[in-house]
Amino acid sequence: MIVEAASLRFHALAQGPEDGPLVLLLHGFPELSRSWRHQLPALAAAGYRAVAPDLRGYGGTDALGPYDVRTLARDVDALIGALGRERATVVGHDWGGVIAWAAAHLHPDRVERLAIMNAPHPVLMKKELTASGDQRHRSRYILQFQVPFLPERRLSRDRGAAIARALRGGSYVRDAWPDEELEHYRRAFDEPRKLRGPLAYYRTAFRNALLRRGPRLPGRIEVPTLVLWGMRDRFLAPSFADPQALERFVRDLTVVPIDDAGHFVQNEAPERVSDELVRWLQASGAQHAPEQPDAEHCREHEAEH
Repeated sequence: MIVEAASLRFHALAQGPEDGPLVLLLHGFPELSRSWRHQLPALAAAGYRAVAPDLRGYGGTDALGPYDVRTLARDVDALIGALGRERATVVGHDWGGVIAWAAAHLHPDRVERLAIMNAPHPVLMKKELTASGDQRHRSRYILQFQVPFLPERRLSRDRGAAIARALRGGSYVRDAWPDEELEHYRRAFDEPRKLRGPLAYYRTAFRNALLRRGPRLPGRIEVPTLVLWGMRDRFLAPSFADPQALERFVRDLTVVPIDDAGHFVQNEAPERVSDELVRWLQASGAQHAPEQPDAEHCREHEAEH
């Protein structure tokens, strides 16, 4: 499926009835739309229209900057409109979660519900990086990514072998990544040019933090918000899922810790994540069918699942 939005062509996977409530799923690094391959059919079976795009610069989506958080949040706004909807449930993991947090603050009229998986609220992440030696240690790879050119070459070497190691080695449940699944990611990141966009997310965020020009995230998120957190995360501290810390930013909050999963929670505990997500959507009232998608903006092609 190709979606034209924000002057880009987004490659996306989609399942579920076209008139079902829209759920937009945003992946993280170093991932792809297929990171949601377990949740897409589960959401479709429950009657939702589930759409998972490759983010700007990833996979089959155009690699055009800029890659600042405000622009990435605007992509969410544009994608929802291009899919012919006024509002959607936005689900995000890792970088996709950061974008989802920002979209809920900056485009509140577009986000009907918000679900976050192992992605810190941007304000809390900034605070922890300056105050916590533990989180700086966990996030030391961000500094490594600031070096020009070298990370692209290192990560793409040997057909993206380092990407495969990062996914499997960064997981608590390592058998979530069989060799045949990792082949998709190795192909997607097997050349330095294929990593320029994904690494630009980190470089832009780091530069903007140094220059103190990151986006202000106004107001409090009013819509129902679910946080699913794999508690064995190697990269992000479990304190990011502390309800007391998050209630400063969210009015209607549900936090579900998942003890036997790590950072890549939707792949490490796929059935649990799908069940929790569908249950929460149904309990929070995301059951009505909105208008049909706009065929002029959304052209479907055979998608690989």
